[in-house]
Amino acid sequence: MERKIGLLYGKERSFPEALIKRINEKKIKGITAEAVHINKVIQGDPSGYGVIIDRISQDVPFYRAYLKNAAISGTAVINNPFWWSADEKFFNNALATKIGVPVPKTVILPSRDLPDDTSAESFSNLSYPLDWNSIFDYVGFPAYMKPFAGGGWKNVYRLTGSEDFFQVHAETGQLVMLLQEEITFDQYYRCYCIGGKHVRIMPYEPRNPHHLRYIADFKPTAKMLKTMKEIVLKINNHLGYDFNTVELAIRDGIPYAIDFCNPAPDADINSVGEDNFNWVVETSANYAIEVAQQLKEGQDNLTWGEYINKSVTKVPLTT
Repeated sequence: MERKIGLLYGKERSFPEALIKRINEKKIKGITAEAVHINKVIQGDPSGYGVIIDRISQDVPFYRAYLKNAAISGTAVINNPFWWSADEKFFNNALATKIGVPVPKTVILPSRDLPDDTSAESFSNLSYPLDWNSIFDYVGFPAYMKPFAGGGWKNVYRLTGSEDFFQVHAETGQLVMLLQEEITFDQYYRCYCIGGKHVRIMPYEPRNPHHLRYIADFKPTAKMLKTMKEIVLKINNHLGYDFNTVELAIRDGIPYAIDFCNPAPDADINSVGEDNFNWVVETSANYAIEVAQQLKEGQDNLTWGEYINKSVTKVPLTT
């Protein structure tokens, strides 16, 4: 039985094109790869793809709806579009506190401006002003303010004190923001996790210009590599992402998970470098083929993480 693997992507070119080429080069019987082609989406109709690797639906709501419709008919979507729709960075941090992963002290903030179609009466349950002194004492300064569900480095601010906070927060409009402790790190790593089992730990310097961030000379010990891999696997297995990156900042020998809600992480050869790029392409190709070969016709072929699985069976999270 032929099982097509589709790549759904936006402006990027190097990764999806290389991945399609690599899958087809392997000449696995019944397995082919191509760019996803959509000319209509009818409720309940199958997509024609056994597997779809999603790189763009976070920016295109139409694609997210298309992927959910495909999943209902048995397509294995990487990543699960239902979980991706529900997840965000603040929940990630809250989950980490329950599974024993160190994270920066973090609070969520209501938007500075009222959301559309709301008024002051819509917020009768929210104290105003908030207990700012308690919040600032908990997080401390310097701190970072960033969107609770955003990606990349958009609308990210470093704050030095309460005056700085109020000035910046006033400029964030309807964005719901996080206030997060600054981790002054000795080393920093960005870690790919594919299939919940394949990990690539990459030295990363977020203080460099974007195109130079993977040029860093951090050299972790074997023990630290083992610890970081365990953290990356624990996070992704609880969240249920097939493709994600985890950023780890090392402070006083402790890896803190800084950002681990990156289900469509940068995989461009010009930023991650040739060695990392080749690993991501090869590992993604092998995993996509594995998923295609293990498909169960007419069933749910999505990945659901331990958080959801334990919630369904009423098993408590453990550290």
